This record gives sequence, C-alpha cells and structure tokens, in this order.
Amino acid sequence: MVSWAFLGIRKSSESQDDMVLVGPLHLIAVGVALALALVIGLVVLVQWVVAS
Repeated sequence: MVSWAFLGIRKSSESQDDMVLVGPLHLIAVGVALALALVIGLVVLVQWVVAS
C-alpha cells in the first residue's frame, strides 16, 4: 500500500479502504524508510557512475 502511494499510482478509493487497516505510525515509518532507501540508492549509483 505504501509503495503504491509513494509512486503515486494508487486509487483514492482503495487508499481509503486501506487507511482503516493501517495506523499512521506504520505509514510514516515505511514512507521514511522508502525515502531513505531511494536517497541512498541514488547516492550509490552516482558514486558508481563517477568512479567508472
């Protein structure tokens, strides 16, 4: 659910149904973890390209 919302391809009706099942703390934690993973992945990719 969080990854679909993170990418922006989730229907709002399905998102509303899932919000009943998942707490806001879970969404924040997974969202921060995904954002951090994205940033770290981009940094590693740039370092790899520059080193080549």
